[in-house]
Amino acid sequence: MTQNTYHAGKNKVTFKSFGVDLAGDLYLPEGFDENKKYKAIVGASPFPQVKDQIPATYGPEMAKRGFIYLGFDYLGMGESPALPGEFKQSRYMFRLIENTWDAVSYLGTLPFVDEIFGLGVCQGGSIIASAAVTDHRIKKIAMVSGMMAADAFQWSHRDRANQLITASTASMQKMYETGEPDYVAPFGLNDEMSRQDFIDLGINPMAGETYDYYGRDGAKGPVAVTNYTNMHIGDQVMQSLISIGEAYADKITQPSLTIYGTSAVTAPCSTQFVEKLTNEHQELALDEFSHVDFYHKPEAVKASTDAVAEFFNK
Repeated sequence: MTQNTYHAGKNKVTFKSFGVDLAGDLYLPEGFDENKKYKAIVGASPFPQVKDQIPATYGPEMAKRGFIYLGFDYLGMGESPALPGEFKQSRYMFRLIENTWDAVSYLGTLPFVDEIFGLGVCQGGSIIASAAVTDHRIKKIAMVSGMMAADAFQWSHRDRANQLITASTASMQKMYETGEPDYVAPFGLNDEMSRQDFIDLGINPMAGETYDYYGRDGAKGPVAVTNYTNMHIGDQVMQSLISIGEAYADKITQPSLTIYGTSAVTAPCSTQFVEKLTNEHQELALDEFSHVDFYHKPEAVKASTDAVAEFFNK
């Protein structure tokens, strides 16, 4: 774990998880004073993002609102190493949860941290919801465009899901036998494809907005974020299909806030999750924003971070 002289703005840090050093960015508010106490947020990012994407957007915004925010690269992603004998770009759900618990532990070592909250975007919503079930050090959670209700989004077409599983297990077998990584484009988008080529594939109902963020020419694609790639380890589907945020919804005891766009294809992942909650809960449904708008569109990011700050400050 790094020892730093901390300052307002972005601080490069590391913390231990699975015995290796995960790379993080710790965003501290203006006028930061190590002798004071602050509310802190552990951030969880969408699949397959690195800390220079969503965390680099939400971190400064939450710091502006007086919070400490930790964004980090999960095991095998970005600047964080894979485990010995494993491959990069291997973002697995249960490891993401444990990485998040370790991020909470790291924040708990900082003498200027008071309460700790969780903020997840897209898959990060499921990570935070799942991590919070048995980690009550996390006092409140907020999920933006969250993918908690996996059944509604990933299992509605069972034949398609089983096709993905077949390809995923074949990739796992190949990697086991060869000892080499098998990288694929999980959403059909590779690092070289044009926007129109991706739309023409006809496999992603959010193709345009997805490309505008993740594509070669996108706002946070592989050209804009040099340590990011759309290519991922080939057995990822086996992990994402058992994303468990929805399954444990009624076990969450912390107060929670769910934010989503009503026009988003992914809206049921929030609404069906909310239906299963039994905790103290707030819901913010915004008609004007789509799923990816909350990643980077200034008006959507402002709406979500304002709401999260108000909720965490109550």
